[in-house]
Amino acid sequence: MIHRRLTAILAAALLLAGPALAQSKLPPLRTGVDGTFAPHAMPKLGGGTEGFQIDLFTEAARRMKREITIDSVSFSTLIPGMLSGRYDFIAAPTTVTKERAESMLFTAGYLWTAFQFGIKKGSAPIKDWSDLKGKVVAVNKGTPYETLSKAEGAKHGFTVQAYDTQPDATQAVISGRAYATLGGNTTIVYAASKNPQFAADLELSHTRAHWGAPFPKGSVALRNQMQDVLDCMKKDGTIAKLSEKWFGRVPGPDALERVITPGYGVPGMPGYDPTPHALKCG
Repeated sequence: MIHRRLTAILAAALLLAGPALAQSKLPPLRTGVDGTFAPHAMPKLGGGTEGFQIDLFTEAARRMKREITIDSVSFSTLIPGMLSGRYDFIAAPTTVTKERAESMLFTAGYLWTAFQFGIKKGSAPIKDWSDLKGKVVAVNKGTPYETLSKAEGAKHGFTVQAYDTQPDATQAVISGRAYATLGGNTTIVYAASKNPQFAADLELSHTRAHWGAPFPKGSVALRNQMQDVLDCMKKDGTIAKLSEKWFGRVPGPDALERVITPGYGVPGMPGYDPTPHALKCG
C-alpha cells in the first residue's frame, strides 16, 4: 500500500514538473551570416553552409547548451534584422567601429581584420606603397580597399583596376594584369592557401580592427555569456585550431584567436564594460 502511494506521489510530481522542465529549455539562438564570404561562410556541397563562422558559433552555442539556427543572407540585411528582433546576434564577421558600437553591443574581437596585399608567387615583396610606383593594383569594386588604393595611387604613381569580386582581382594578379591586390587579410590568406601561384604579402597593421559579434543594446547578459564562451575557446586553443583549418595558417601569439582582452566588449569602444571578471571554463 505504501509502495503504491509513493509511486502515485512520484508520478504526480513528474507530471507537474513536466511543463516546468519544458519551459526551462531555452529556444535556439537565431543568427545569420553572409553565405558568400569564403572561407567565413560559403555554400557546402550537398546543401547548407560551411566555414569558419559556422564552426565557431555552432561550437559556442553547444557550450552555452543552446541549439542554433544560422540564416545565409546578404550582409546588408543582418544588422537591420537583428535590430528588428529577427536575430539574437550576428554571426557574420563584423568590424567593430565607434559608430556601430554606439547602437549595438559587441563581444571582444575573436579575429583581427586588416588590409593586406596579395602578390604573384616569386614577385618582390611590398615594403610600402612607394614600391608600387608604375605598377597596377587590383581591388574589389566599391570597397574600402578601392578607396584607399586610389588615394595612395595618386600619391605614389600607380594605377588601380576595380573588379566585381575579390576572386577576380586575385586572378588579375595571377594572370599578370596586376602586380598586387589589396583585400581583407583572411580572404587574401585563404586565397594563398588554395592557389600555389598566389602569396599573401604585406599586412597594413595600422588598419587592424576587431571582428566581434554584435548584439542588441539590451542583451547585456547574452553578450557577456557569449564572450565568456569565446574567451574559453581562446584559452583552450579551439579558435586557433579553427583559424588554422579555414585560413591555412597558424595564428601568431598576438592574434585575437588567442588573446583574451579584459572586461566585456572592445576596449575603448562604446558599450565596453571594463569590470574585471573571473573566467570559468567547464
